Amino acid sequence: MGARGAPSRRRQAGRRLRYLPTGSFPFLLLLLLLCIQLGGGQKKKENLLAEKVEQLMEWSSRRSIFRMNGDKFRKFIKAPPRNYSMIVMFTALQPQRQCSVCRQANEEYQILANSWRYSSAFCNKLFFSMVDYDEGTDVFQQLNMNSAPTFMHFPPKGRPKRADTFDLQRIGFAAEQLAKWIADRTDVHIRVFRPPNYSGTIALALLVSLVGGLLYLRRNNLEFIYNKTGWAMVSLCIVFAMTSGQMWNHIRGPPYAHKNPHNGQVSYIHGSSQAQFVAESHIILVLNAAITMGMVLLNEAATSKGDVGKRRTF
Repeated sequence: MGARGAPSRRRQAGRRLRYLPTGSFPFLLLLLLLCIQLGGGQKKKENLLAEKVEQLMEWSSRRSIFRMNGDKFRKFIKAPPRNYSMIVMFTALQPQRQCSVCRQANEEYQILANSWRYSSAFCNKLFFSMVDYDEGTDVFQQLNMNSAPTFMHFPPKGRPKRADTFDLQRIGFAAEQLAKWIADRTDVHIRVFRPPNYSGTIALALLVSLVGGLLYLRRNNLEFIYNKTGWAMVSLCIVFAMTSGQMWNHIRGPPYAHKNPHNGQVSYIHGSSQAQFVAESHIILVLNAAITMGMVLLNEAATSKGDVGKRRTF
């Protein structure tokens, strides 16, 4: 029985093999190769991402803001894979560019980046970099960028949206404003730590000392304190400063003027009604002072009883 049963089982197995489709084996082999290739590609992508993050962390350990040329920009910012956010300042810091606003913005940007680097929340999800026009002209051309400084956020996935470009002209470039914008785009909150600055304290101490010394020297003749003209001049100076927008400048920190890095044209008047340059405030201050002086002279000419020629000049 056992000897006769063995050949029959072999014949049944042969029948089952003959019933398999002839194209199944190439298809299964192709599917297996595809799975192997996909797995290898995924592993290669993970290794590439790990290398990029490791390189960025090494640069961050040396300095809070690392400079990038065209090749580095395309490798670490434009090319996938990427699981980190990148804040980039496009600027023109070379002396021949004469961009004073770029230097001021760079100081605020440095304060912000240092605050993040030495923060307890520092991690590999956010990095700060810089592209100078003279080192990455091709990057400026690729992004169709014709002004500096400009701050942009490059998200971990996808392309930057309109809100990923910081509205410097309207908000200013203070480190606190930049930190608020970054929190809106990345959910990373940065507490800005400014280095101690004693210049204001020293200036106030010198002013108090000067006023105190003047009062001490004139202690026997303090009639000038009751001088109405002097107090009127002080009041007018305060009014001119406030009506020209100096307080807005102090809060928002706008640039003094804007210089186009391509043609060198300098703009002292902002094109938007929602923002202004510091130079604009000075222009308004001078105009207000001139109008006030004209009104004072007209009033003096109408009320004085002096020489007719002098009155006519007023």
